[in-house]
Amino acid sequence: MNTVPAAGARTGSSNGPFCGHCGEPDDVRLPAWDEHRRCVELLTLEPPRYCAHCRRRMKVQVTPTGWSAECSRHGVLIR
Repeated sequence: MNTVPAAGARTGSSNGPFCGHCGEPDDVRLPAWDEHRRCVELLTLEPPRYCAHCRRRMKVQVTPTGWSAECSRHGVLIR
């Protein structure tokens, strides 16, 4: 299993074409970007639910010291 650090991307997930919170395309050029800003705020408080690379729903585990989120294709994000 590969481990991917949770890099400081715009949405708080690793760099990819999709939002880690809602799974929608993560593109600042989209007209709906203003509505998508709420996702950015939420990802500062909670772990991503969707893989930023493939848009799959991730298995998320929250602990008192942090969280981990696992994509079946891209491995584990840890913070």
